[in-house]
Amino acid sequence: MNIFQFTRELMEIESISWNEGVAGRWLRDYLSAAGFEVNTQVVTDDRINVYARLGDPKVTFSSHIDTVPPFISFSEDEEKIYGRGACDAKGVIAAQVFAAKLLKDEGFTDIGLLYLVGEEDGSDGARAANSIPNRNRFLINGEPTESHQAIATKGALRVILETKGRTAHSAYPELGESAIEKLLDILDDIRKRQWPTDARLGSTTYNIGTISGGRRPNVVPDMAASELMFRTISDPDNLFHEITELVAGRAEIKRGFSIPPVHTHTVSGMDDIPKSVVRFATDIPSLTNWGTPLLYGPGSIHDAHTKHEYIRKEDMIKAVDTYSQMARILLAQAGAAGQG
Repeated sequence: MNIFQFTRELMEIESISWNEGVAGRWLRDYLSAAGFEVNTQVVTDDRINVYARLGDPKVTFSSHIDTVPPFISFSEDEEKIYGRGACDAKGVIAAQVFAAKLLKDEGFTDIGLLYLVGEEDGSDGARAANSIPNRNRFLINGEPTESHQAIATKGALRVILETKGRTAHSAYPELGESAIEKLLDILDDIRKRQWPTDARLGSTTYNIGTISGGRRPNVVPDMAASELMFRTISDPDNLFHEITELVAGRAEIKRGFSIPPVHTHTVSGMDDIPKSVVRFATDIPSLTNWGTPLLYGPGSIHDAHTKHEYIRKEDMIKAVDTYSQMARILLAQAGAAGQG
């Protein structure tokens, strides 16, 4: 089975978050047949993390099994692979697995492969995997970074705003109190706000993801809500405090999922690989017991989560070489540190 057939078979298994069981078992069986020692960790129901290794891993490749909805079938042409998970992140997993197989054929040991459920919806798989005993030194996390070594990732903060009002007949709006207008005022203040910036990470950004409220067009609305996602450049606690001050009691404010920004390691001696900051979140903040984190992968985040998701075959082949070279350098560093 070549790398493209591997990708096809994995992508043809629908593994939207909370339904990763079949894909996890497929990876388990493939890696076991390829000569790795494989263990699984139950996260919930039949959802499993897959941990494969040679020896006592000092360098571990990692990514996530799950995808966002909806499922999009696999297709390909001479240049690209299309479909859900092509770049986020089943094509990335394929490049990592074939890099690990290459290293195995070269006689390397002390490498691992860690594939997790739930990254797209709260990272419950990564939190569970953080309890797996290991002596890993470097974690090479795989996400579509456009084949750049990431120097940092922004954090994330989800916020829910809920406003209350008083119903009335829409012909007499002065007798009611519009929850929707209250919410719109707050959202307008958020849009006008100058949010924190950082010289390395750039600006705090936000997305007003959902708006809901009201009962009928002829009724003054007594309820409204909006869910927002901020991409943070500092401690999410500080940003939540700033949002709370801005809302100033005009709405009930609820804090959802949050992760801090992370500064990631890059491999010296690979200066031909560009470096950049990525805005999206990863499992890395939940994998603190797996050593120094790195972030790299083929494909672009701009194509992830879209109906046209794809990955270039040439980029996957190059990523196999890049991942394996990263591991060789990091294994040498880990060995030198161990001797010291």
